[in-house]
Amino acid sequence: MTVKTGSPAPDLQVSEWIQGGPIRLKDYHGKVVVVEVFQVNCPGCFIYGIPEAIENYKKYKDDGVMILGLATAFEDFDKNTLENLKLLLNEKKVIGETLTTLTYQSKLLDKGMLTYDIPFPVGMDKLVKEELPIDEKKIMEVVNANVPDFELYHQKDKDEIISRVRSYLETKPYNPLTFEEYSLRGTPSTIFIDKKGILRETTFGSTGMMGATIEKLLTE
Repeated sequence: MTVKTGSPAPDLQVSEWIQGGPIRLKDYHGKVVVVEVFQVNCPGCFIYGIPEAIENYKKYKDDGVMILGLATAFEDFDKNTLENLKLLLNEKKVIGETLTTLTYQSKLLDKGMLTYDIPFPVGMDKLVKEELPIDEKKIMEVVNANVPDFELYHQKDKDEIISRVRSYLETKPYNPLTFEEYSLRGTPSTIFIDKKGILRETTFGSTGMMGATIEKLLTE
């Protein structure tokens, strides 16, 4: 099942906390919780998403804000792995498209190392093997989570969307549980949870508005 905005935020389903943790969201009631979701093979995550999260961590860590990192995998399963996440956090080394892009932009130290540390707790999203055949309920959950106003589409378009989602699910080897439960659309994404433990917002892409959203939630 997917969680809706305005509902209690379920615990992050994590296979392993590599840095910090274990984390239970209920232990942080009374604080604003921000989860930065990324993939290790995602250049934009390291150019925009993670640096923005680090900036806000440093600014608000003493003001009742908990920022967490969650590495996930919804593609490139051979690169977005637990092993490569450990390489990132233990040795500051990046891989794949992240390495290629950041090298081209001169954003790395020697030997493919990041120029910055990730200071907050980071865990790996729990991946489970997709069960076949895909039932209709699962297909419609994905459709409704990703296609606004699906019911307003013409039937031909609905059928095409459903067919594409079915094909995607049938060829995807793993389900990233937290990524799917929070209906995220890609990486980088950010999850905002208020002081009462309620999911208030999820964003896709680095909007530059993380600080403004944190400020709003802190005033409530």
